Amino acid sequence: MMNIGLIFAGGVGSRMHSKERPKQFLDIYNKPIIVHTIEFFENNDDIDAVVVVCVKEWIDFFNDLVYKYRLNKVVKVVPGGATGQLSIYNGLCAAEEVANGEKSVVLIHDGVRPLINSKLLSDNIEAVKKYGSSITSGIVKETIVEIDDEGKILLVPDRAHSRVAKAPQSFWLDEIIGSHRKALEEGIDSFIDSCTMMQHYGYDLHMIDGPYENIKITTPDDFYTMRAILQVKEDAQIYGLDD
Repeated sequence: MMNIGLIFAGGVGSRMHSKERPKQFLDIYNKPIIVHTIEFFENNDDIDAVVVVCVKEWIDFFNDLVYKYRLNKVVKVVPGGATGQLSIYNGLCAAEEVANGEKSVVLIHDGVRPLINSKLLSDNIEAVKKYGSSITSGIVKETIVEIDDEGKILLVPDRAHSRVAKAPQSFWLDEIIGSHRKALEEGIDSFIDSCTMMQHYGYDLHMIDGPYENIKITTPDDFYTMRAILQVKEDAQIYGLDD
């Protein structure tokens, strides 16, 4: 059995307002965000291979990063598609080639979601084996409400049972790629994420809680939040704050 990381780095990050390069290639602590992310997969013994979906014009640049940072588990780099769903499908097809018929777990993750940890990856794999899927969640710290178009509150869910869907989102490779192919047959190419697609096709989904700081680096605020969190982690190592 194989465990394959599928890292999505297909966006251009217009909300970051970075003029020179897509957000996943911005440096924090002298290392591109996407390298911070992939190193967790690289250093986890449960992960056998990594496939990356990359902005086509930046594939050569990314391949240089793979060499520079010795990201040896990255075995395929493929271009993105016209939508996020089609980009992930490109990555799943590459993962299918890597698996070569072997039953496999695929962990679908955002390249700009670097504040994870190795345990989260292993927990995702174990949850797929046990439940058939694993959607990483974030604990809700504030009250969530559902409203109508006029702003009237329709529903106030119990906070204890409310979660935010994050990533990795992990599945058996044959099941998630099968759902993608069904969607394409039906002319659907705009599912917002994998768990939405899998629920649409009748799969029961299991959630596991991930670290609260597991944010997606989308805006300048997120960039500075990540930098601050890394500073805290570094200080904890230096000053023994985690003892």
